[in-house]
Amino acid sequence: MRHTFFCIDGHTAGNPVRLVVGGHPQLAGNSLSDMRVCFMEQFDWIRKGLMFEPRGHDMMSGGFIYPPKDPRADFGVVFIETSGCLPMCGHGSIGIITFGLEHGLIQPKTPGKLVMEAPAGLIEVSYQQQGQKVEWVKLTNVPSYLAAEDIHIDIPGCGPLTVDVSYGGNYYAIVEPQAGYAGLDSLSAADVLRLSPLVRAAVREQFQPVHPLNPAIKGVSHVLWADKPASADAHGRNAVFYGDKAIDRSPCGTGTSARMAHLVAKGRLAVGDTFVHESYIKSRFIGRVEAATELAGHPAIIPSIQGTAYTTGFNQIWIDDDEPFAEGFQVV
Repeated sequence: MRHTFFCIDGHTAGNPVRLVVGGHPQLAGNSLSDMRVCFMEQFDWIRKGLMFEPRGHDMMSGGFIYPPKDPRADFGVVFIETSGCLPMCGHGSIGIITFGLEHGLIQPKTPGKLVMEAPAGLIEVSYQQQGQKVEWVKLTNVPSYLAAEDIHIDIPGCGPLTVDVSYGGNYYAIVEPQAGYAGLDSLSAADVLRLSPLVRAAVREQFQPVHPLNPAIKGVSHVLWADKPASADAHGRNAVFYGDKAIDRSPCGTGTSARMAHLVAKGRLAVGDTFVHESYIKSRFIGRVEAATELAGHPAIIPSIQGTAYTTGFNQIWIDDDEPFAEGFQVV
């Protein structure tokens, strides 16, 4: 049997986004979180086929637009990428919203304003559009918080490291410059890919975070190597590792949210502050600490992330059941 998927391909700040606009599976559930679980349990072959080689690559990510379950939302999204089905994806949301608006797939009730239902919760959206082009999208993300401090690990090639874990829609192990890590300029891309799985595994051995309100969101999935900015008008820089061997080319939206929550908890950022975040390739998101809040007793923040996405083309993809790589593959 041949399964056909029509996609809009593009990128947000350099990281790929594949919006699947045809070929959606029917998903059961009373929320986008339930639908995410349904997708993972019954349709993960679609994710693998569209994200992995030979139809995708190690950095590939994207998602499906669905009607929302929450009446307050304009649309819902189920995210897919090489690492799985994320509860929230910032760069993916900016891309999906941009492509959806530019191609008439998302119809706002109020121009310039939207509400997106993600598996992690409701996301308020603002955007600016000139003609067909969406010039920028701003996401007001889910409550983000510092989940753990001072996790001590020992990594071959680095030595002892002290790591914090923060949540911004996904859980991040955050590594700041210290004796075993001199900063991003000291690490090649190959170093990031080699060391990050070791850091993630070592942190997982000591700490398994579970979201206080949604137990389906759990575990450290990403590693964020933090550093000072490369440019005078930015405030920070990172290399975010995800999946098995991917470095986010964007500054990472949920990673930026987690980093701002981390910095607020450390007293180095305050409500109202702007945080311009650079990626490994020096593309940018504009973050802002919108408000202080609580998440089931945890001090938390409401962060926002603003960025720009670009469509690069249309893509009709086939997955044939009888082909040797129907569910794709990875060379790890």
